[in-house]
Amino acid sequence: MEKTQVTEIVRHTDGSEFLRLQQVHVTVQRGPDKGKKFVMEAPRMLIGTGPECDLRLSDSSVSRAHLELRATERGMQVRDLDSTNGTLQGGMLLRDGIITGQVTLEVGESRVRIKPLDETVEIPLSTRTEVAGLLGQSQQMRQVFALLERVAESSLTVLLEGESGTGKDVAAQALHALSGRAAGPLVIVDCGAIPATLIDSEIFGHEKGAFTGAATTHVGALEAADRGTLFIDEIGELPLALQPRLLRFLENQQVKRIGANRYQQVDVRVIAATNRNLLAEVEEGRFRQDLFFRLSAMRIEMPSLRERPEDILLLARHFAEELQHDPDAVITESVASLLVSHSWPGNVRELRNMVERLALLPELAVRDLEGELAADPQPHLGSLARLPFHEARRRWQDLFERQYLSVHIAQSNGKVAQAAQQAGLPRQTFYRLMHRHGI
Repeated sequence: MEKTQVTEIVRHTDGSEFLRLQQVHVTVQRGPDKGKKFVMEAPRMLIGTGPECDLRLSDSSVSRAHLELRATERGMQVRDLDSTNGTLQGGMLLRDGIITGQVTLEVGESRVRIKPLDETVEIPLSTRTEVAGLLGQSQQMRQVFALLERVAESSLTVLLEGESGTGKDVAAQALHALSGRAAGPLVIVDCGAIPATLIDSEIFGHEKGAFTGAATTHVGALEAADRGTLFIDEIGELPLALQPRLLRFLENQQVKRIGANRYQQVDVRVIAATNRNLLAEVEEGRFRQDLFFRLSAMRIEMPSLRERPEDILLLARHFAEELQHDPDAVITESVASLLVSHSWPGNVRELRNMVERLALLPELAVRDLEGELAADPQPHLGSLARLPFHEARRRWQDLFERQYLSVHIAQSNGKVAQAAQQAGLPRQTFYRLMHRHGI
């Protein structure tokens, strides 16, 4: 009997919760990487030629990020990431679908078999919906919370990854607040906001007279963070010439100011964050491989807001309360519909800004939201034009699908069968799209 992919949330007798995943065996059956295998033990897997991929192929007809597998309660979601040559199943082009058993996919000139196994793996989920300033009730955020809770008390260096606006800075503050270093300082260095010529002094400090303009002694961030935490934001912007100095510190916890003759011993936990693909930066020679591996003792990826739509209204109401406004007055039913229909390319930061505008200038903010969701694409394309073409196109299609479904559901007063009929779609397809967009 063919095995089917099982993904479910289970609660143990002690009250702890886990995401139970059935392991999946992925085998390359044809192409230059024939025989290569990978066992999927996480909710998400990436296939392509890029260094960030879990199953990395050398087939030149395969795109850098070609295909994503994501475990869901309905089965394994297979999503083509706007690859150049597409993903095929049984000769049919597959963009986004659910598979429930063994399948074979064609990616470029390669053939990949996906086979569910008997073994399962359990990924811890936090039972909390708020951790030291981070909010979320989605499965994705509860996984993040569980990781933060687990590593906070250690001295592991943590690399926070994710798009701009996903809350990496808040996650760093949470790690510090949950740790035994909470009574010590949390020092923040933003490499993206400091001129490259000053980053060395900002992190390591300098002695008086060490260089032209050094009129006084300056204590660097590493010394200032002694017995506490140093959060280095936008670590991908750290100049290549300075990377060996940071690596040396991470190995021996000793720091020497510019112009000094001796090292000082300090006790600092380092947390770094980036919205760049550091593995790609390593391949291009812009980031040291040894520093990457030293920084990424624990990697935590902050999910984008479009990946966790069930958190949008929770966050919006929280921001309204923070602004000392009545959430029910700011987040009305019609506003809520607009918020969940938006793709939020700026993530949580963009949502917070929108709630501030809704609280102060509701008519203008609603008009802007409606404009971005209207049929005329020009207003929203302004925010997507910064993205690579394929990513912008994928987000635009997601935006269209979410809004299209929301309109038909509203017109049918929530009757999905009627909405599907109006849209000319099979009911199961309509349900699948609703689930995908968190409606």
